[in-house]
Amino acid sequence: MADQRKQSITDKLYLFKKASELPRPPTTSQNGIESVVPGSFLSTRLGEVFVAQQSFPSDYLHGSASIACSSSLALIAQWAKDPRIAELPLSALAFLDTETSGLTGGTGTYAFLVGVGRFIDGQFELRQFFMQDPAEEPALLEGLADFLAPARALVTFNGKAFDAPILTTRYVMNRIPVPYKGYCHIDLLPLARRLWRDRLESRALKYLEEHVLGLKRTSEEVPGYEIPWLYMDYLRSQDARPLAGVFYHNAMDVVAMAALLTHMNEMITNPYRGPVEYGLDFIALGKLFEDLGLWEEAARLFERGLECDISESDFGLAVKRLSILQKRRGDFEEAVRLWEQAAAEGHIYAHIEIAKYYEHKRRDIKSALQWTRSALEHVEHGDLPAYERKYWLAEISRRLARLERKDGI
Repeated sequence: MADQRKQSITDKLYLFKKASELPRPPTTSQNGIESVVPGSFLSTRLGEVFVAQQSFPSDYLHGSASIACSSSLALIAQWAKDPRIAELPLSALAFLDTETSGLTGGTGTYAFLVGVGRFIDGQFELRQFFMQDPAEEPALLEGLADFLAPARALVTFNGKAFDAPILTTRYVMNRIPVPYKGYCHIDLLPLARRLWRDRLESRALKYLEEHVLGLKRTSEEVPGYEIPWLYMDYLRSQDARPLAGVFYHNAMDVVAMAALLTHMNEMITNPYRGPVEYGLDFIALGKLFEDLGLWEEAARLFERGLECDISESDFGLAVKRLSILQKRRGDFEEAVRLWEQAAAEGHIYAHIEIAKYYEHKRRDIKSALQWTRSALEHVEHGDLPAYERKYWLAEISRRLARLERKDGI
């Protein structure tokens, strides 16, 4: 299978190279890119490049979310470990997405269409730089660099692993300075995984657009895997009409990133005022805040999640996470209350945590023994997988032996 995939990629790159070397049919007003997509040709010092243009008002809603984030990005800056992000105005962000001649990257992969959105004078200005021919790549890169120049941060979706490295390779190969060198970079995909890994079956941008933002794309949409082939067909025929869906796909990705950033930031900044509806989302936020060291807020989020309708297994995991968090905070009274609640639900770990509490904090060996034996009873009579049963029996056996020695039994 791996060899077949490698061969497919090799064939695709070969076909792309051959297609780019074919004589071009004459472009006519009926099938040229300028007749398919609103835009114009931009002159750069390295030649002309076609640029499609769209403008969106700053109050435009993409599904349920505004494209203009109005709250500070301070918590996202903390998550991204880049404090510079917290100080950036909206106008400093450049939302970027590429469409390429292949999905694997490498020096043979061209970014033939680059969409970038920036907030300029109260408008979200979308520019899509299109390479009609590989020979126009320097002009595309130069035009893109000029548009990116006022920005100080990239916002992408999987851009740290895909879009930015591909563009960097193209700039280096063309001996053009990389325009975003030193920029902050907010990659929304890792954050999406943190927020929705447990609730949603996919974290693809289009899936999040539909299931988080509530917007479904029109029939113009083309699947991402078809895009390289559509571009190769265009290089052969110079008929740009099939590319209309590619431009639509790219534009929607860029606008969706702006709306998704707003939604994510509202979730993190104001989780109790409406943007968070599901228990698992509160719990995911709790985990995120716990990792950021914001334990008080993490505990509140776990508690809110537990108040929602979630499955028994998710409830158990959330209670465990919260109880351990309470112990780390030193709030043992609240931790014990939560452990007792979990123990009543049959969670063995909770019995052990209470036993530890009585042994080490209260110096009450008899109560510690009681809870340890209660844990053993649940293991012996519970329907547990063999590996879990073996683990708990070994753990409880060691604990019982130590406690019985302390108790003089």
